[in-house]
Amino acid sequence: MSETSPPPEEATDNLPTPTFAGRLKLSEFMFTSDQNKTMPPQPLRKTQTPQTPPHTPGHLPSLPDALLPNLILLFVGLNPGILTSTSGHAYAHPTNLFWRLLHSSGITPRLCQPQEDRSLPAMFSLGLTNIVPRPTRNGAELSKQEMDAGVEVLEEKIRKYKPEAVCIVGKSIWESVWRVRHGRAIKKEEFRYGWQDRKEDMGVVFVACSTSGLAATLKPREKEEIWNELGGWVVKRRKEREEEKKGDGDGREGGGEVSGEVVDESVKQEQ
Repeated sequence: MSETSPPPEEATDNLPTPTFAGRLKLSEFMFTSDQNKTMPPQPLRKTQTPQTPPHTPGHLPSLPDALLPNLILLFVGLNPGILTSTSGHAYAHPTNLFWRLLHSSGITPRLCQPQEDRSLPAMFSLGLTNIVPRPTRNGAELSKQEMDAGVEVLEEKIRKYKPEAVCIVGKSIWESVWRVRHGRAIKKEEFRYGWQDRKEDMGVVFVACSTSGLAATLKPREKEEIWNELGGWVVKRRKEREEEKKGDGDGREGGGEVSGEVVDESVKQEQ
């Protein structure tokens, strides 16, 4: 048997010799010592989300006024909060100091509950209304224009029901009254809590601090001092009225000219 001969070798004499003329040098890609330093981490930039104005529930009902003619005192609040609107009773939020300040100052002889708000005119000759009927989560959602528009409505209520005195519950409400009457903002030195000048032509007006739990400008003791001044006057006038009623033999409650159900002024305005 013949052996298989190996395949003939290919000729390599004519193949080109490889060169490295075009090869890149690794040294050209070496980093210097400065370039090798690790860069400090950069703080992440916070993207600012544009703030949208708070949503005001337009479906919530307004709060009826508690009014009768010839009351000793009419309280003017800012506007109903969410809980006040949904419950249907004034100053209903548990952090609101209104009912507690009424009792501690002597304006009411006992601590009343929000559910008794409609009974205040007949029981203690006290009335309730607001300068703006629209409910909101807080007063910041009300514009100055909306508050100023409520001044004329408030003045009409005062002329109609003729309370002996009006208590403005909150500085911002009095600022609106001042803007409408004077055509400008009230100056810092012109504002004060307590009894106001009769020349304002709203009758006897007392400006009290806000009772909202969100109002933290004044200390609790300072709030009590303001309300105690008003309470002393109310206690005096209630006693005088009781003596006058005994002398006249008139059984009409609260010195009012008429008796009957509390008037719902907010419903009248909507109609």
